[in-house]
Amino acid sequence: MSIHNPEKHGPIVVESAIPKNRQELLKWNGWGYNDSMFIYKDGYVYFSGKRYPIGELRLPHVKEWVIDTLNIDITKPPKTLAVLEESKYPKPNITPENLKNIIDLNISYSTKVMDRVLRAHGQTLHDMFTLRNSVFERIPDIVLWPKCHNDVVKIVNLANEHNIVIIPFGGGTAVSGAVECPNNEQRSIISLDTSQMNRILWLDKANLIVCCESGIIGQDLERELGKLGFTSGHEPDSYEFSSLGGWVATRASGMKKNVYGNIEDLVVHVKMVTANGVLEKNCLVPRLSCGPDFNHIVMGSEGSLGVITEVVIKIRPLPECRKYGSIVFPNFELGVKCMREIAKNRCQPASVRLMDNDQFKFGLILKPEESYSSLIVDGIKKFYITKIKGFDPDQMCVMTLLFEGGEKEVKINERQIYSIASQFKGVPAGEKNGERGYTLTFVIAYIRDLALQYDVVAESFETSVPWDRAVTLVKNVKQTITEECKRIGVSHFMINSRVTQTYDAGCVIYFYLGFNHSNIGDPVTLHHQIETKARDEIIACGGSISHHHGVGKLRRKWYPSTVSNVGVNLYLATKQELDPKNIFATNNLVPSKL
Repeated sequence: MSIHNPEKHGPIVVESAIPKNRQELLKWNGWGYNDSMFIYKDGYVYFSGKRYPIGELRLPHVKEWVIDTLNIDITKPPKTLAVLEESKYPKPNITPENLKNIIDLNISYSTKVMDRVLRAHGQTLHDMFTLRNSVFERIPDIVLWPKCHNDVVKIVNLANEHNIVIIPFGGGTAVSGAVECPNNEQRSIISLDTSQMNRILWLDKANLIVCCESGIIGQDLERELGKLGFTSGHEPDSYEFSSLGGWVATRASGMKKNVYGNIEDLVVHVKMVTANGVLEKNCLVPRLSCGPDFNHIVMGSEGSLGVITEVVIKIRPLPECRKYGSIVFPNFELGVKCMREIAKNRCQPASVRLMDNDQFKFGLILKPEESYSSLIVDGIKKFYITKIKGFDPDQMCVMTLLFEGGEKEVKINERQIYSIASQFKGVPAGEKNGERGYTLTFVIAYIRDLALQYDVVAESFETSVPWDRAVTLVKNVKQTITEECKRIGVSHFMINSRVTQTYDAGCVIYFYLGFNHSNIGDPVTLHHQIETKARDEIIACGGSISHHHGVGKLRRKWYPSTVSNVGVNLYLATKQELDPKNIFATNNLVPSKL
């Protein structure tokens, strides 16, 4: 497809933040960069490296918190990190004939164990625990790195002809088990890594759209758009490592969706290679009324129907003004009521998030050691909030805000938000706290790696829920988890939550669950058992099985009851039409019946 516009830029070759050999920069058995992690030394916890604001700073409050909450002695030597033992993994299950056919495609490939293992998993607790303590039962037999749409067409055609399975692989950040190989799959499995398909093909300034290959990583996309004065505005927690194609495949949502929209609001056009041909529309228009929108067949398909190769999304000029803020509330319920009022008035800033008291306290333990003057200021703030305003430190919660837009718009929006907050006893808590709360999101994921070294497992899960059930859902889920932990003998655990996104009809709630599993059996099975109880309670309270993490294999148990048996059959009929041989045998959403 071509466009004729004198204000078009492209193609743009992008220097990827994630190299082809991922292990050179990223952990093979954990989250994020090799040089970024929580470590304990000289009596304190630190965060290594300088990629994040808390890098190389002492975190003096962590030690006491982990002792009190999780009953672990962080002063003891941590468990030694596992080394990848190549001999424990099977050799590639691929015939000489099929290997020759793949080589003849003239597309970069690898059958090395490290390359195959790196693409056998996402970022679930099961994935990380397996990498450190065991081996995967099934991994890809070969990795292919296509460089363009036509390369993908060649791969899919070959796989369809010779009955080879393809599992698309993007940034590797899935937390649903979506990229894991089905254990019972006997056919050869190709991991189709889209990381080398990372160009910006063109940018149309007049119509404010951009066409990118699906493998482009979020931070790379934003960097290159920023050079030209634009932004996509799509910023999921994983945007440093996740890909555009992955966002589309999982119906992703970003932290700034209030201004820029979710991925379904951003997508104009998608090109997906299926076993039955290429699925795409024939024009670039803002809206079509010609039957069901096939973009929505692609979005949320989780690699089960084909490979997304190119995506056209909307972009916006870089905002003139960017400003943070924060508000303290006496309790979680008042904070939620404030968020509801903000949503009702449709005056949400780019991002508005509410931490409950437990998560607020958890955030405080990650506060670096600061200067004496900063400690005095913090002391004055604490005195004002707890003494003068009478807030209970064991009940209060914090809302963090990010405003983006024109300076005049931001000022108006600020006045609206703080005025509404005052109706619910909210007290402004400053820009610094807002910025810290927002950026802290990117380092929280690293905590699990440290926890795993001290017999603590942790995971997050999310849901969307109607407004009138939000507070009840949080209360019931926490109670369910507490009761289940006691029943199975888990005595030291944490469960906290936050409201992360708001809509007219409801909101999104994240939960963070972690516990000490010393001497109580298989921690992954126990965690899954606890989370399953929590998910059942979420559904009983009117919540969804997922807001943006997708279904994958982890949550497919609840998929039929969510979409109905008719819905499942409709999906399977689509699968039969696009992939009659089940080449894309991911087993996501529902176990394949083909």
